[in-house]
Amino acid sequence: MVSFDINDRTKIGLGLTGFGVLFSFLGILMLFDKGFLAMGNILFVSGVSLTIGLKSTVQFFTKPKNHKGSIAFGIGLFLVLIGWPVFGMMAESYGFAVLFSGFWPTAAVYLQKNPTVGWIFQHPYVTSLLTRFRGRRVPV
Repeated sequence: MVSFDINDRTKIGLGLTGFGVLFSFLGILMLFDKGFLAMGNILFVSGVSLTIGLKSTVQFFTKPKNHKGSIAFGIGLFLVLIGWPVFGMMAESYGFAVLFSGFWPTAAVYLQKNPTVGWIFQHPYVTSLLTRFRGRRVPV
């Protein structure tokens, strides 16, 4: 079995990322509350930076392949911070989907092999949908 050595910086980063997701969810649940959404965004970005490191974060957001998603996510973050949460969350959602589009095939394979929910994702209709959206290449 492979063990991962997680230092304190990574633990704090994962915690901040988790709280960022929680605050963003609460902000959406409370009809786009500006305070919760702004806190969620700040915690999420700082958590990702601490988890993977500042250099890796900058490299990820400045890859030519990720420019469109980075710009949309940044504009959405700005719109939430200045008080336009609905438009900001729409831009952030688009940016998030574009930025992490390379991760969706890995997540689909994981969900298909997961013993708890795998039976849902192994259904022929769901498998055909995942195959259509996944494309040909799986980075696993």
